[in-house]
Amino acid sequence: MIEGVKTVGVVGAGTMGAGVAQVFATAGYPVTLQDIGEAPLGRGMGAIKKGLERLVARDKLKPEARDATLRRIALTTRIEDLADCDVVVEAVLERFDLKREVFGNLDRVCRADAILATNTSSISVTRIASTSKVPGRVVGMHFFNPVPVMALIEIIQALQTTEATCDRIVKLAEDIGKKARVSKDSYGFVVNRVLVPMINEAINCVHEGLAAPQDVDEMMKLGANHPMGPLALADLIGLDIVLDIMETLYTGFDDSKYRPSPLLKQMCDAGFLGRKSGKGFFSYEARA
Repeated sequence: MIEGVKTVGVVGAGTMGAGVAQVFATAGYPVTLQDIGEAPLGRGMGAIKKGLERLVARDKLKPEARDATLRRIALTTRIEDLADCDVVVEAVLERFDLKREVFGNLDRVCRADAILATNTSSISVTRIASTSKVPGRVVGMHFFNPVPVMALIEIIQALQTTEATCDRIVKLAEDIGKKARVSKDSYGFVVNRVLVPMINEAINCVHEGLAAPQDVDEMMKLGANHPMGPLALADLIGLDIVLDIMETLYTGFDDSKYRPSPLLKQMCDAGFLGRKSGKGFFSYEARA
């Protein structure tokens, strides 16, 4: 554990929040995972247990370490139970109004010296920090899905974020076994600003009839040495999330190069969101 961080809170028990809770608990930090209801908490804890079981099955985690990790995670529906946390990571849906509400509640219950981190993938951290009574303690801590597997955490320094806050979060990211890289605040930061428009252009290639989805993916795998094609990656991320990020880039930069593909919009309207819905550019019915 790094100095000054003994307990961690996570708001939101969805895919990202559960993954964040798992990696902190695995690294030895007591974690309080908060969500608004017992059902999402149960799903989140179920996902954590499955993830840990996979690691045990692959001999990457000892059964006793799995059990110790699970004991470090406390579940709650009360935001007040995060009052003693030294760091709280917000991992709710990508909606500014919802994040503003969460940060208002955290301001109310957390100590003034607690660090408040947002896992937003594209929303301005500067804008989020402006909703806090202590904006200097707000920082971006952008994890990638699946959280236990992906090595990178983008640390986003808002205009208000103090150097001390940023430095502590970098050290914390490295202490849980991740690679921290710092970016100034900008729409989409670095990874999504580069990655998601590429995915959007791959979708446009399908929309314009240049090639079938499987051929677009094979071309990028064989010609650009990508381990996964952009359309399969879009299905993994979730097409609704891809659309949210493209709309954030388009609105934020006011630049037509970030205009979401019409096909991306249509697929989201149809509910074809990728793996989580069983159908996207490819079919996942057997896994749904």
